[in-house]
Amino acid sequence: MTIMYAGIFATMFFAVALGVMFFKTPQERLTTQRLNSAVKEIGPSLPGKIELPSTTTKEKMGSLLVGFSQWLKTTVGAKDNPKAEARFQKAGIRSVHAGDYYFGARILLPAAGVMMGSFSPWNPFMVAIILAAAGYFGPDFYLDRKIKKRRERIRKSLPEVMDLLYVCVDAGLGMDQAMIRVAQSLGESHADMYEEIMRMGREQRAGKPRVDAWKSLAERTELPDVESFVAMLIQTERFGTPIARALAQFSDDLRRKRRQAAEERAAKTTVKMIFPLVLFIFPSLFTVLLGPALLSISQSLSGLGFGGQ
Repeated sequence: MTIMYAGIFATMFFAVALGVMFFKTPQERLTTQRLNSAVKEIGPSLPGKIELPSTTTKEKMGSLLVGFSQWLKTTVGAKDNPKAEARFQKAGIRSVHAGDYYFGARILLPAAGVMMGSFSPWNPFMVAIILAAAGYFGPDFYLDRKIKKRRERIRKSLPEVMDLLYVCVDAGLGMDQAMIRVAQSLGESHADMYEEIMRMGREQRAGKPRVDAWKSLAERTELPDVESFVAMLIQTERFGTPIARALAQFSDDLRRKRRQAAEERAAKTTVKMIFPLVLFIFPSLFTVLLGPALLSISQSLSGLGFGGQ
């Protein structure tokens, strides 16, 4: 049975490999031929040897995966998923081929899992299903984890952003200039917040209204603190409230929420400590305290003739 599974999935593997070999479209092959011929023509006329920049193995594998994904999408008529593109933005992935990597990984990883599971000595069918499911959901799990980590980094950077923003606005800068100045100051320490603020600035320069750019920032981060900050900015923009005073109040509210959250987590530690105490500490403590007493009682009873014969 294992040999049959191995043969089937080996055939699938080689079929995929052949598909990857012929993923280039005729237009792409023609462009490559023209580039090579142009390099050969200008080579003898120049004093030095002309060499195209070499690519690493990682780049070659990435280009193969992108080519396979595009070829498969064209073959089956698949389209890019807007929800997946939004998730890439939330994860901070700006590559134009992110959708191709994601699509190719969700196709090749389950196939590789099935192929590896077919060689398992313990119920190859179940192992192949488990590995295929892990390969299919693996990219989603990785993407969700990346989004969560980036969101947490942005949340931690907000207090410093608010403080610097208040200082810049209080010094006389406009809101847009203050945001750009804060982003430039935090470019190395808080790269995620820097990217989001700079993208918001580019959207405004491209003609997008300020309110819509702020709302896009809240949608990409999906953080309650950022949503509250954007709502505060929209309110000050609409009613003409002094922005410096609003930023100071928002910064105080943010610190108060952080302090209350820390106090809440500290209060929960008492309940969380019950389980390790009962399972690990109390048994050891009882053994140390009651062990010698139980041994003494057992020896005394055996000396009085109550021991077993």
